[in-house]
Amino acid sequence: MTVDSSMSSGYCSLDEELEDCFFTAKTTFFRNAQSKHLSKNVCKPVEETQRPPTLQEIKQKIDSYNTREKNCLGMKLSEDGTYTGFIKVHLKLRRPVTVPAGIRPQSIYDAMKEVNLAATTDKRTSFYLPLDAIKQLHISSTTTVSEVIQGLLKKFMVVDNPQKFALFKRIHKDGQVLFQKLSIADRPLYLRLLAGPDTEVLSFVLKENETGEVEWDAFSIPELQNFLTILEKEEQDKIQQVQKKYDKFRQKLEEALRESQGKPG
Repeated sequence: MTVDSSMSSGYCSLDEELEDCFFTAKTTFFRNAQSKHLSKNVCKPVEETQRPPTLQEIKQKIDSYNTREKNCLGMKLSEDGTYTGFIKVHLKLRRPVTVPAGIRPQSIYDAMKEVNLAATTDKRTSFYLPLDAIKQLHISSTTTVSEVIQGLLKKFMVVDNPQKFALFKRIHKDGQVLFQKLSIADRPLYLRLLAGPDTEVLSFVLKENETGEVEWDAFSIPELQNFLTILEKEEQDKIQQVQKKYDKFRQKLEEALRESQGKPG
């Protein structure tokens, strides 16, 4: 698998994003009552697994796929029945990732030689990856979701446990944007082949692996300390926003009072 810079039981709509989730050390992850109500209305059952396609069916699907692919990113079938192609993964990570401190970004040479730059230092730092960043991957039909996640983390030199992340497929259905968490054994390129090249029909999204319970053992002490630092900063920012809001409101009230006092009764 090469990288270019360019097990839930059903679908969940865009309304179930993490804005309504709260993170605490005591109660893990939970949603508020309104979010729970929404999820009941939008979750869809997973379709049953169909029989594996024959080699002839795969060839026909690949020929059809390549006919519709307009960006020279077609799939290639090998003699052994496997095939290769491209998928694009949208990064939607809301929490910071841990990377080696003071290490230059990985070059194409490093990727080809499988150089592990993260192993060259014990120093760690954290930062937020840009939301909606897109990475294009060249993978095989045998490449699993687990391998896709590991390849993405390697590209960004992220040293966090891969189990902290999950790959979702995003589809549009009945006017809604729906997400389904993929199993680590699923084959993304096969899903791409079935859906066709149109990313409006199917796209892949990397998100945090929200299992409903925080696995504290998966975090190192520096990571936990960094989370506390980030939470404290976010708390202070929020306090300042609230103070500014009410200071502005107080100013408008005082101006209104002065204007009303200056008018004849």
